[in-house]
Amino acid sequence: MKLSGAWLNHPGTQALCRALEAEGFRALFVGGCVRNALMGLDVSDIDISTDARPGTVTKIAEKAGFKAVPTGVDHGTVTIIAQGLPHEVTTFRRDVETFGRHAVVAFSDRIEDDAARRDFTMNALYADARGQVIDPLGGLLDLQARRVRFVGDAEQRIREDYLRILRFFRFHAHYARQEDGFEPDALAACAANSAGLETLSRERIGAEMRKLLSARDPGPAIATMAQAGILIRVLPGAEARVLPPFLHLEGVAELSPDPIARLAALGGDAPEEALRLSRAESRRMSALQAAAVSTLTPGALGYRLKADGRVALVLRAALLEQPLAGLAEAELGAVARFPLRAADLPGLQGAALGAGLKALESRWIDSGFTLTRDDLLA
Repeated sequence: MKLSGAWLNHPGTQALCRALEAEGFRALFVGGCVRNALMGLDVSDIDISTDARPGTVTKIAEKAGFKAVPTGVDHGTVTIIAQGLPHEVTTFRRDVETFGRHAVVAFSDRIEDDAARRDFTMNALYADARGQVIDPLGGLLDLQARRVRFVGDAEQRIREDYLRILRFFRFHAHYARQEDGFEPDALAACAANSAGLETLSRERIGAEMRKLLSARDPGPAIATMAQAGILIRVLPGAEARVLPPFLHLEGVAELSPDPIARLAALGGDAPEEALRLSRAESRRMSALQAAAVSTLTPGALGYRLKADGRVALVLRAALLEQPLAGLAEAELGAVARFPLRAADLPGLQGAALGAGLKALESRWIDSGFTLTRDDLLA
């Protein structure tokens, strides 16, 4: 099987591969670029594995006129900027000792060693510069079946880095055939080792949860996380049952996948702390939740929250288990502009001016934004 695509034929990418191969080394694409290309998805990051050591990669790249940046040289990775395009070039490695996220590794000349230390079989696929796929662990069959399976022993892979529990659910949400369910041994290993999530930083957990909630349909993954006792460890108090109706209505409203809006549907105890949300993310999530349980009309939601007015309507309908209604009114409110300014009420000052403008604004909203400036001043 062979890959194809504009990313593969980029002149900088091909020139870098030729430079490594001309010195007798291998240059193999690996991981996400191979996986996504085989699945017909966009390729954004290009990772290359090689048997050349980091220092040698740097010398070869600079000799070819490329810029080499030692982004992770201690772990075997050098970023090579070839004709404006970055490539992460990493020497084949094998694990000597693993403990949590940290590991003692040694460089290797064997692709089999490198493949054996990867997380999922669909990420242990390689391809040469001509696009010829190399499959040392049988990952191609898993990819074709859209099956997320750990490399080797699932528990061992998880204990090497407990974030792989969340990556398992994220990969399932993005790449798996949902109707086939979860690979039983992998799911059991995730549940059995879920306590290890407590050792991870909230920043890493938050980043992984954002990626999971960005999937087209993260509902099955989140529901299974809840059943396995994993969701409560990363987001205590979250209510998984609200997410499926929210996702359905999100589709009805033709909204794009939005991890913060979906997080608002999940709720939870202090998610801003549990997932280390930014201030802007926290404010937006709280505003959506408050709007969803308010008595504001759809038009008022659109006027107050702009584009998020439609999101708040979806969240409200999901929480109340009601049909979705009022989208057109929310859209109208989002673009409406209040026709009065403070200067239009010269007889009022201070608090009285603010109260007067607020009262007139409420009348204008209640009219469906139809009252004109003259109507309001009459």
